[in-house]
Amino acid sequence: MNKEITTTKIAIFRKQEIRKTIHNNEWFFVIEDVVLALTDSSDPKQYIQRMKQRDEELAKGWVQIVHTLAVQTSGGKQRMICANTEGVFRIIQSIPSAKAEPFKRWLAKVGYERIQEIENPELAQKRTRALYKAKGYSEDWIEKRMRGIAIREELTNQWQKRGIREHKEYEILTAEISKATFDMTPSAYKKHKGLKRENLRDHMTDLELIFSMLGEASTKEIAVNKDAQGFGENKQAAFEGGAVAGNARKELERKSGKK
Repeated sequence: MNKEITTTKIAIFRKQEIRKTIHNNEWFFVIEDVVLALTDSSDPKQYIQRMKQRDEELAKGWVQIVHTLAVQTSGGKQRMICANTEGVFRIIQSIPSAKAEPFKRWLAKVGYERIQEIENPELAQKRTRALYKAKGYSEDWIEKRMRGIAIREELTNQWQKRGIREHKEYEILTAEISKATFDMTPSAYKKHKGLKRENLRDHMTDLELIFSMLGEASTKEIAVNKDAQGFGENKQAAFEGGAVAGNARKELERKSGKK
């Protein structure tokens, strides 16, 4: 069963209210509000119907794009048709309006940059570094974060080679390393730090990043050397790799006197 909606907030676009709500841990936006903000239509419901008639492919995939969700309105909660960010971008592509053009140009730019990054992965690293720098992170922290991303990718590549396929399995193995390293799963760790949908590692200190890297690098090394195959063996490797980092963390805490 889908997770219950927990939060409703308002997004503002050019002084137009775009109601949005959390569903299955991601934002969903009220489609009528998006259409109203990007067109001059006085009847967004009719506009949506005409848009689907113009765009047959959109109409075919409509049921996969939209969800009817409970959204807070001035008259209380109402069931409204919503779409997540990907779905909204697809709908915007079908809106022939001058107001929608900036979005379309931005999507084209993002798509072009993504193709560039596939052809030259170094560009993705440079853009990620620039983004972190713009957010105010130090060069030393950025270097550790980027190295951590590389180590994580090396580990997940090994997991894939060793029979790990399901997204849930990746989550369980990651949680196993985190529990052994920090005595907390990633979800518990986010709660401990007061985070909600933010990226946990973007809110780690230098030492936390170092211990995370040590746990994942140790897990990869153990899995390779023991030739771990399948979920069970890799789960044991994840526990052992995380324990290497966990023991180092505990020793540092003991010597420094600080948790």
